[in-house]
Amino acid sequence: QVAAASGHSVVLVDQSEEILKKSTKGIEESLKRVTKKKFADKPEASTEFIEKTLKNLTTSTDAVAVVHSTDLVIEAIVENQEMKNELFKRLDKFAPEHTIFASNTSSLQITQLANSTTRQDRFGGLHFFNPVPVMKLVEVIKTPMTSQKTFESLVEFSKAVGKSPVSCKDTPGFIVNRLLVPYMLEAVRLFERGDASKEDIDVAMKLGAGYPMGPFELLDYVGLDTSKYIIDGWHSLEPDNPLFAPSPLLNKLVEEKKLGKKTGEGFYKYK
Repeated sequence: QVAAASGHSVVLVDQSEEILKKSTKGIEESLKRVTKKKFADKPEASTEFIEKTLKNLTTSTDAVAVVHSTDLVIEAIVENQEMKNELFKRLDKFAPEHTIFASNTSSLQITQLANSTTRQDRFGGLHFFNPVPVMKLVEVIKTPMTSQKTFESLVEFSKAVGKSPVSCKDTPGFIVNRLLVPYMLEAVRLFERGDASKEDIDVAMKLGAGYPMGPFELLDYVGLDTSKYIIDGWHSLEPDNPLFAPSPLLNKLVEEKKLGKKTGEGFYKYK
């Protein structure tokens, strides 16, 4: 959406026409919300902006066919190392020499993904934040093999879609999640020890630290399964790091399929 809205020609690839229809509809709805603010008193300008953006967007279920004429591939599939490696390996065979590959992963190593291709120098991380049309930040990740030219192209692209890029090495969680995930887990430990209630911890961090959401609200929003997956991955990389120690309570909730907002219950219940 943000790439198409900023004048880039975008092909959205997914597994079925059904998913793509749903995605396109979602983008259309999102654009309506954006233009309501952007062109508050100009309905014609709003319609024109939406039409122009949607013209820049086409869809396909065949990534290999599309990649032939692509300058930049941004992968945002499921957080699974093997599946991502498989996809990049396949696309690497068909993408032009100059094409840059980037992953939107928040928890996997970019270096390992780059190693599944023959273009390690043209591979980096572009980590956008949810919801992307609203959040201004993009973390641009440079691996030891990423060329300076590739890195500069990714920074330029981030600016061209109206975002504020920050740069980070290929370290677990990059900047934001490296600080945020251990903080959320530490909140769970504080609650597990019975030192404070989850409600009071959330209120304290909102009113005392100015955070828009408390750690338990944020965990429910992100998804407890996603949070567990991240911490498990980091724990296996650095088993002795106390910041990455798994949480028995988080594991229990995930086992009970209480995954947060998306399932109607996590640390809190949702109607």
